[in-house]
Amino acid sequence: MMLSDVMEDYLKVIYQLQRGTDERIKTSEIADELDVTSPTVTSMLEKLEERGLIDREKYRGVTLSDEGETVALEIVRHHRLLEAYLTEHLDYDWSEVHDEADRLEHHISENFEERVADALDQPEVDPHGSPIPNADLEPPTRPTGESVIEFEEGETVVVEEVADDDAEVLSYLSDHGVAPGVELEIVEIAPFGMVTARSSESEDDVSLPEHVAHQVRVAQPAELEQ
Repeated sequence: MMLSDVMEDYLKVIYQLQRGTDERIKTSEIADELDVTSPTVTSMLEKLEERGLIDREKYRGVTLSDEGETVALEIVRHHRLLEAYLTEHLDYDWSEVHDEADRLEHHISENFEERVADALDQPEVDPHGSPIPNADLEPPTRPTGESVIEFEEGETVVVEEVADDDAEVLSYLSDHGVAPGVELEIVEIAPFGMVTARSSESEDDVSLPEHVAHQVRVAQPAELEQ
């Protein structure tokens, strides 16, 4: 099935919005994610429904069909493999790779994908800690962590995953030693949502404004060992 880049982008966004929820995805959520109008989304959803890629109920939202999920998983796999390759072999910073991968993900062959995966020794996660679907395009297990803001002062947690689409946030976190696999001691949580943490990679405390803290998913060390 030949799909446009835009169609694939919609399927990928629906897949990402579906993670961790059993609810249908609303038109407004897709519009916000893609920064387009709701009528634009509605028009595209009609096309995707005609191709059997989504299940759509008027006024209730959409879910991916099995075929739509397979397409989305392939694009996600391309994207995350490319991010990993760019950081590990081409010396890109993790704050730079999202936009590059967005441009390339629609245009690589399956042979190229396989070679990239082999060059990376079949990685399970991308540089931001997000799971990479395997070659069989099975839905990966979502990391078990929660936003760092959900934990208590004095707890020690390990960073599992960081949202990859805000370069400024990623640069800030990198400068302060916050990355997947790093331990954080939660020093203080202010009433207005600011989290102060101490990274095992840095001697200085790092202040995470609420909108940044929500993008850092962490888990307690014991949970990661299970």
